[in-house]
Amino acid sequence: MADEVKQETKQEEKKVDVKKVMSTIFKVLLGLVFLALGVLAIIRWWQPLLILVKGGIGLFLIMAGLITLAIAKE
Repeated sequence: MADEVKQETKQEEKKVDVKKVMSTIFKVLLGLVFLALGVLAIIRWWQPLLILVKGGIGLFLIMAGLITLAIAKE
């Protein structure tokens, strides 16, 4: 009787492990797909990306200045 319970417990653990492994494999594959799509998007739209970065530099510097002044005020 105790041996049967141990075998059932081991089989349940194997089922859980298979689900966990499949879930991990799915997440890794999905991450690789997103990574590849991101790289392709950067390559495809390089010039518009540079325009966005150049446009954001001014806003970044304004925010950095405001944060610096807020820290200096204390």
